[in-house]
Amino acid sequence: MRRTGPLVVVGDCLLDVDLSGSATRLCPDAPVPVVDLEERWERPGGAGLAALLAARSGVEVVLVTALAEDPAAARLAELLGRHVTVEPLRWVGDTVVKTRVGAAGVPMLRLDSGGGCPADGVLPRGAHAVLGAAGAVLVADYGRGLTALPALRRRLRAVAAEVPLVWDPHPRGAAPVPGATLVTPNAAEARHFGAGDDALEAAGWLCRHWEADAVAVTQGERGAVLARSGAGAVAVPLVGPATGTGHRRPDTCGAGDQFAASATAALLAGADADAAVRAAVMEAAAYVAAGAAATASVRVPARPDLESARPESGARRVGGSWSPEVS
Repeated sequence: MRRTGPLVVVGDCLLDVDLSGSATRLCPDAPVPVVDLEERWERPGGAGLAALLAARSGVEVVLVTALAEDPAAARLAELLGRHVTVEPLRWVGDTVVKTRVGAAGVPMLRLDSGGGCPADGVLPRGAHAVLGAAGAVLVADYGRGLTALPALRRRLRAVAAEVPLVWDPHPRGAAPVPGATLVTPNAAEARHFGAGDDALEAAGWLCRHWEADAVAVTQGERGAVLARSGAGAVAVPLVGPATGTGHRRPDTCGAGDQFAASATAALLAGADADAAVRAAVMEAAAYVAAGAAATASVRVPARPDLESARPESGARRVGGSWSPEVS
């Protein structure tokens, strides 16, 4: 009998910051653009974004993640707390913050700060209980060490025998636990993990290698390839228009998170792997078409003269190009 319970997301969390403005001149002491800051947007990243996207499906979501004791972690908890219940583990170090700078809709620079690792040891009772009550589990691995903790891995392996468990892997992360219901690497990750360039063969090889019930290799606008244990691999194409419009490449940040979150929600509702992957392909495409991670961002004051903070459905992108002058 299928267990009822929340959708539990497990994984590394970080804070994403987007800074945007105008760039009409070059710095006088180096040939680099000067960006006049106009907007600042913040959102949970990593497993935090996956949890937010899962919550949009209307199910109860609990996030098990390691949090530091610093202002960035407090901001993360604030952004998540409106939609997701957080079951915190201890992070030793500073919260990882990824700050992207852009102008006229063009990315220019990313600054990464923070670092550390999750505290090892016995899995806290709260996290143990949350996983035991889960109706489905999504492991959103971002390569920061959480999925390598022995106590957590033992618990996840036990849970995988009871409820659907989806694993979204990372090149720097631990291997999925055996018995996962569905593993969701993208094509580049599949090659990193040792699979070949042929997506159909790669999905089948990874399914056997990871001892998973199914593996879906995502392929962007081409949909995904699904392999199930003991069966051949099949293509799951995107039905409908492609996500790209015009000549500008669409923002796909978080598309893999949306795919994994949608698949997990479908499995929680009773779908099989094939139906879950087909739903996830369509919902990931719709997510990109709607603006991708910008739809999960919150606008905050970039300068004192700008308007006060307010939630937005998506980040405003400034069109056009810039013609630099030195000043």
